[in-house]
Amino acid sequence: MNVVVLGAGVIGVTTAYYMAKDGASVTVIDRQPGAGLETSYANGGQISANHVTPWATPSTPWKALRWLGRSDAPLLLHARWDPALAAWLARFLANCTRARVRINIERALGVALESRRQIARLRAETGIVYDALTRGILHIFRDPRDFHDALPGADLMTSLGCERRVVDAEGCIALEPALASVRDQLVGGIFSPQDESGDAHVFTRELARVCAERGVVFRFGETVRRLRPAAAGGARRIAAVETDRDEIEADVIIVALASFSPRLLAPLGLRLPVYPAKGYSVTVPVAGHAGAPTVSLIDDAFKMVYSRLGERLRIAGTGEFIGHDVRISEARGRFLLRTALELFPDCGDAGRAEFWAGLRPATPDGVPVIGRTGFENLFLNTGHGTLGWTMAAGSARILADVIAGRPAPVPLDGLALDRFA
Repeated sequence: MNVVVLGAGVIGVTTAYYMAKDGASVTVIDRQPGAGLETSYANGGQISANHVTPWATPSTPWKALRWLGRSDAPLLLHARWDPALAAWLARFLANCTRARVRINIERALGVALESRRQIARLRAETGIVYDALTRGILHIFRDPRDFHDALPGADLMTSLGCERRVVDAEGCIALEPALASVRDQLVGGIFSPQDESGDAHVFTRELARVCAERGVVFRFGETVRRLRPAAAGGARRIAAVETDRDEIEADVIIVALASFSPRLLAPLGLRLPVYPAKGYSVTVPVAGHAGAPTVSLIDDAFKMVYSRLGERLRIAGTGEFIGHDVRISEARGRFLLRTALELFPDCGDAGRAEFWAGLRPATPDGVPVIGRTGFENLFLNTGHGTLGWTMAAGSARILADVIAGRPAPVPLDGLALDRFA
């Protein structure tokens, strides 16, 4: 079976790995000169299976209203004519109900937990090293009301098979001593001991190397132009992938182009409600500084995450809806760095901080799109939002099972594109 995977981010490369593992002849196409150089390059670094609560919740619209006009808002909407965003927001608001939140959490959690199982196996199979830490993730709270409101969600996740431990302020410091300087600001935390962290870019690059050693062909620096459907008659199929260099035929075509997936699918009449949510990160060298955390953290007050990647600290956060614009706003980048230094004054060399922005492919319900389309040889693995690194291995395993006709390890209901019909 000849398989073409479009996209060499963490989703595309893990998909290629599992398809090759099934014996397929795999080709990966990406416009960048190497693997993992866009959304996967400098994300928050968390494999946070226990933190899949979607952005669409009953409280989100009210919080967004309070954040209007703030340049440092965790969620920032720009006033501009954008029909795609308007349609996406309408679907998003429809998912801001308690009933929808539970359904969406169950769907996303199934993928995330399977992914955590798969990545442990993948590490053992390949031996790749990517600054992985299996010390859990600590979600800290500074506002008593926010802490109180988060407890039912922790109970829900526990009922669905997660391990979530509620701890007080002293418990937070016991887990991460670097928080001691802000003891008076903490009201408590929720600890997920089975979650992980690591460098998604290094993981993607190293897994691509393993794939290449096993026969996967990577065509870097090549841009996909369109998917050409077969001539009328018979089953609906994609006849070929047209790029700026060539035309490629395949038995199976998998779209893993993150925020650019909708553009490729629209001419086929496939409406994929994925919209880019720009996120920012700052990476700070920590050598010679004693105040950097070693447990991966989520700071609820600012919706920011912290992950220790060897001798670096990754600081990430914010969601900005401004289309496909990846320009770095210095104000938002500096806000992340300043907030990190207030929390961890001696966390690293701020003068050598590296700023980055990338587009996260968000669906309105917070659940990725995995599975079949209306074309018999065209499949999707996209729309993972902020959880691409968390869900990559599980999504790839699930899709490989779907393509092979095997029973999937999680329920497939609500994962494919047809849920948006």
